[in-house]
Amino acid sequence: MKRAFVFPGQGSQAVGMGKDLAEAHVHAREVFEEVDDALSQSLTRIMFEGPEDKLTLTENAQPALMAVSLAVVRVIEREGGRFLAELADFVAGHSLGEYSALAAVQALSLTDTARLLKIRGQAMQKAVPVGEGAMAVLLGIDINDADEIAAQAAEDGVCSAANDNAPGQVVVSGDLLAVERAMALAKDQGAKRAMLLPVSAPFHCALMEPAAREMEHVLADANIAKPTLPVISNVTARAVVEPEEIRRRLVEQVTGTVRWRESMLHLGAQDVDELVELGAGKVLGGLAKRIDRSFNAQSLGTPDTVEVFLKSL
Repeated sequence: MKRAFVFPGQGSQAVGMGKDLAEAHVHAREVFEEVDDALSQSLTRIMFEGPEDKLTLTENAQPALMAVSLAVVRVIEREGGRFLAELADFVAGHSLGEYSALAAVQALSLTDTARLLKIRGQAMQKAVPVGEGAMAVLLGIDINDADEIAAQAAEDGVCSAANDNAPGQVVVSGDLLAVERAMALAKDQGAKRAMLLPVSAPFHCALMEPAAREMEHVLADANIAKPTLPVISNVTARAVVEPEEIRRRLVEQVTGTVRWRESMLHLGAQDVDELVELGAGKVLGGLAKRIDRSFNAQSLGTPDTVEVFLKSL
């Protein structure tokens, strides 16, 4: 059987994340310092001390979450004495986590990844004025029903499935009024819950087109190498290894649906039975169990969990 490393996306951030890792491991501290230098800001201070509203700003949350994930990677590789490519068969990341995955398997440098995510966060934030867009999670609704609900709700606006996270958990994104209509329609169709998410922009929908164009321009100049492991693309739910396809898929990802459920099912079909989440929180570990109960899932984001994993190698 096989192992995949997976990397969390926005929503997993919390003030204090990475702090105990930095205190326990010099290699983690090095990653945080490199990210601070790349961005010419003390992102680490915001991560460790807050305030929360500053950390949750998209332009900060995205590179911050990547930094924690790559700090875990660095500790595992330096203290375990083996590269990630020797420890797994695939990597995947949820939305911004795809950038973390690419950095982890040396397709992108840490410095470039931090800068790209800062720009991505800024571009996504300015694509839609605050208050005009929204995202909502529909619980108890599958992707096919969510697609139909979103199409009905769109009317003269934008509404589409942004994240197919797990069976019965789909996020829709678009114009605020359209998303609110989708929530009402979902409840009419038996959704257990439909609630707005505390996000500052409607990610992964057509309203993000200006951000996609900006990322296309920025990524055109990015140095992307062939990854040391296949990376499961959010938009295709299949492995990508060629730099030019990676570049193209990262642009498509800005407006496209994050096909996480399908991505995990694809890994299962490739005989992956162990999913190891690297970074802040335990969101992806929890989703894994909902997608396929046979997955052995664990989340590594603290010195204790990393230590247990290193001893198991």
